[in-house]
Amino acid sequence: MSKLVVRAFSISLDGYGAGPAQSCDDPLGKGGEALHEWFFPTRTFRAMSGQEGGETGVDEDFAARSFENVGAWILGRNMFGPVRGPWPDHSWKGWWGDNPPYHVPVFVLTHHARPSLEMDGGTTFHFVTDGIEAALERARDAAGGKDVRVGGGVATVRQYLRQRLIDEMHLVVSPILLGSGEALFAGIDLPALGYGIGERVATAAATHFTVTKQG
Repeated sequence: MSKLVVRAFSISLDGYGAGPAQSCDDPLGKGGEALHEWFFPTRTFRAMSGQEGGETGVDEDFAARSFENVGAWILGRNMFGPVRGPWPDHSWKGWWGDNPPYHVPVFVLTHHARPSLEMDGGTTFHFVTDGIEAALERARDAAGGKDVRVGGGVATVRQYLRQRLIDEMHLVVSPILLGSGEALFAGIDLPALGYGIGERVATAAATHFTVTKQG
């Protein structure tokens, strides 16, 4: 059965999933890139970047698993790009160049309509203006029985969590302190929503947790 999942989502030790002041120069906010230092050396990341080699081991195992059985993605608009408000034109096509790393349909939450955008490698961005549940319904239809992955950002994950729509999260706690930014769990009572801790694995670079919906 198709699940709604969050995978390989990195947060700081003080609970931030992105740094402050996102911009073209800092798409993950100030200091946010350091959240993903565990991921960059892995074989999975290097293959995504067109490079050879890469580290194996626990971090690589989790990185590779994060892409398994994913039939569609959901992203918040900030994950697609830094443009705010109505689209001035359609020139912005994402952070990733002509061949984004998704290779399946991607549904982008936005308040402003835009035609679907077909990219190289099988990625098509669809812009959804009628809310998170509509995006999930469309993503599940597109996924064809596979899982739907919420890629972020923090606000998008929080919206789906508050509605208890996420079935499973793989969170990666990176050993850094950001001090400010976007707090993933501020004001969210996970036990009250029915979530519990599953897998727990520590490496030199990070600590991996799975959080699952109970019952």
